Amino acid sequence: MGLGPEAIQVGAWNVGKSNGKKKKDEEDGGTGCWIKFRFMGSCLSSKAKVDGSISGSGTSTQYAESKSTNDTSKDQPVVPVVSSSTTSYAESAPSTPNVAEELKVASQLRKFSFNELKASTRGFRPESLLGEGGFGCVFKGWISENGTAPVKAGMGLPVAVKTLNHDGLQGHREWLAEVNYLGDLLHPNLVKLIGYCIEDDQRLLVYEFMPRGSLENHLFRRSLPLPWSIRMKIALGAAKGLAFLHEEAERPVIYRDFKTSNILLDADYNAKLSDFGLAKDGPEGDKTHVSTRVMGTYGYAAPEYVMTGHLTSKSDVYSFGVVLLEMLTGRRSMDKNRPNGEQNLVEWARPHLGERRRFYRLLDPRLEGRFSIKGAQKALQLAAQCLTRDQKARPLMSEVVEVLKPLPDMKDMASSSSYFQALQAERAGSSTNVRNSSRMHQGLSRTGQPTRTLSASNAQHASPYHLNQRNLSPKPREQSSI
Repeated sequence: MGLGPEAIQVGAWNVGKSNGKKKKDEEDGGTGCWIKFRFMGSCLSSKAKVDGSISGSGTSTQYAESKSTNDTSKDQPVVPVVSSSTTSYAESAPSTPNVAEELKVASQLRKFSFNELKASTRGFRPESLLGEGGFGCVFKGWISENGTAPVKAGMGLPVAVKTLNHDGLQGHREWLAEVNYLGDLLHPNLVKLIGYCIEDDQRLLVYEFMPRGSLENHLFRRSLPLPWSIRMKIALGAAKGLAFLHEEAERPVIYRDFKTSNILLDADYNAKLSDFGLAKDGPEGDKTHVSTRVMGTYGYAAPEYVMTGHLTSKSDVYSFGVVLLEMLTGRRSMDKNRPNGEQNLVEWARPHLGERRRFYRLLDPRLEGRFSIKGAQKALQLAAQCLTRDQKARPLMSEVVEVLKPLPDMKDMASSSSYFQALQAERAGSSTNVRNSSRMHQGLSRTGQPTRTLSASNAQHASPYHLNQRNLSPKPREQSSI
């Protein structure tokens, strides 16, 4: 899974900090990652400090290489009660001795020993730590190209090794789901599971290394915005991954936790879905839905699923619409740092999705007009269709793919549009007029305090509003967090 030299957000591994961790973490500042390895009767506790550590609100940490500031508006878990934790809750279960009966291992998966993975990650030392959270810790390792033997760093195949924290929220059942789904499902837009380790009560997974990390990191944590064509390429790749799960896999699969932190990027920005711990088999035969506990992440879960627990592939389509909207606007699905009325992205954007002449206002201002006009209109229309409250009216993911296919290559940039240039000039002129007006009506007294310079002839006709206009100027626009 995608971990690399760039700053990467741990959410890509769905390993956010959980409220259920033991107080030992809190006593040590909450920034460490405690992994308990019970192997041959021994217990190894490894604590690793991570730059950009967990904030007091329980947000996920950055990866070890990251230096960016924590964001307090992280994904929140759906259910069954509101929580400030960023971990997506899962139907966890304790370790079980009946592993052989539950584990349906695909033949192509490699079976690692614990000592091999320990050696490949240099003893799970802090320098190899990539992230931590409710599931456990993620380390970078190096293995031989075609086997399980550890090799020297920089040689062989780079991998990401995810451990199962025995004290975390996500447990054995999610580990099994990850192995059983990714062990059988092979697709260019699904992250590749290379192998696993199950030894005594150890549970580890080995994934391909994704050098560009998570989409979430690129959208919200990097100073340079993703170009329009790259955003649409990522959207198309992620849509292909969901379409494969819903319509092409031997048995339909509902992903159930589609969000920016679970979309990983390879060196060429090809999108791959990661973390199948919450995935469920889709309904078969005459069944219209799967009844299950409500799991997922606040801001992404479909409203009918939250209300009823009835899970369908259209639940994933709704989540895709949320992510597409995040990519178009540069805003998080839930952001408590924004003003009231703008904290929920879908509710803020929904009234404007059908306005063809005002769609510019929805798009990420950091793009600065470097986006396709027709492409943006089509993408916003598609987001609106995916987000419709009537799940039956939402498109199939294969239909979503067809709409997205031409978008990355569209060249009608808004920056060269006369309408967009006029709109920008109008905005600039409006700002200039406000500044000039303020200068005309405001001076400084000898004491340095602002005072009005109205003439005697018009002072008697000046309204109280005019005299206090400086106190009513609009607040500057809030910029998207990055």
